[in-house]
Amino acid sequence: MKLGFRDGVLYDDNRSNWDADGPRPISWSLWYPAADAALENDTAERSWFKKAVVARDAAIRPEARPYPLVLLSHGTGGSAAGLEWLARRLAERGFAALGVNHHGNTGNEPYRAEGFACLWERAPDLSFMLDRRDDWLGDLSTHIDTTRVFAAGFSAGAYSVMLLLGAVARFSQFELSRMKPGAARGPREFPDLADHIPTLLRTSDVFRHSWSRMSKSYRDDRIKAALLCAPGRSIFGFSEESLKAVDAPALIVVGDADRAAPAEECSAWLHARLRRSSLKIFGGGLGHYVFVPEGTALGLAFAAELFTDPPDIERAAIHDEIADLSAALFQDSAVKAMA
Repeated sequence: MKLGFRDGVLYDDNRSNWDADGPRPISWSLWYPAADAALENDTAERSWFKKAVVARDAAIRPEARPYPLVLLSHGTGGSAAGLEWLARRLAERGFAALGVNHHGNTGNEPYRAEGFACLWERAPDLSFMLDRRDDWLGDLSTHIDTTRVFAAGFSAGAYSVMLLLGAVARFSQFELSRMKPGAARGPREFPDLADHIPTLLRTSDVFRHSWSRMSKSYRDDRIKAALLCAPGRSIFGFSEESLKAVDAPALIVVGDADRAAPAEECSAWLHARLRRSSLKIFGGGLGHYVFVPEGTALGLAFAAELFTDPPDIERAAIHDEIADLSAALFQDSAVKAMA
């Protein structure tokens, strides 16, 4: 199968960017099954990630029914490209996949403390893409079914997806009043994040307005089921009542040696509180970053820890299994939604 790819940027006029000088940008990437005659482009892009060859802006491969859509939310400081491994595998299994870059919290832009602290701004990015579907679908509008929609997220992306399922945040992981002595003051990508929050609350209207939206409901009933990869400690900020009310099925996957989001502490905790969830813990010493793509020589040179697994583990095989499990969940949910 050839892999179609399109990308672009939209602007949410209802939310400001972090500089308060324009609307919030939402850059997006779309992967889908391409027509057999599509021309593939082997780009010379320098990337840390191994990626499949794509047919940019290609026609879609026609099917009797439109392809269901999976929304993708990257980890903190990451990018939509970090879930390319899942997107292309879902395309091979009969889906279209749409990923976004979350403003201020993505490697596609300079990092912003605001973007790392206000994780609840990520969920509306995905709902916005559904609201504005005509602006990115174009000639694909009759071939991608935006009534059969699912979501998948990694780490902070799993937090984003939980918000879409109906989880409501009571507090932020990095609020100083909530932090335990000796706890990390920020994620790997922004280790002093907590120290920025008091100043931002004093000096930034945009940040204060976002902070006031922390405990809003971002539930989007268009999302029929979800894949949650290695949800982190940010999930402890969700209210127990909101978790009990989540009724969409969810598959939680995590590695048994995840130190950033330990399986028993985080994934098992969430599984116990979601009445329609299943939990898959991958054994063999798998860490947090098994959920990012395989690394190129460039990636291994700059951040080997992101791409190094135990010697007997083949990351691509783990990715294949996750794609199989999630596709089965989404297909089953799509059938039930149509019944």
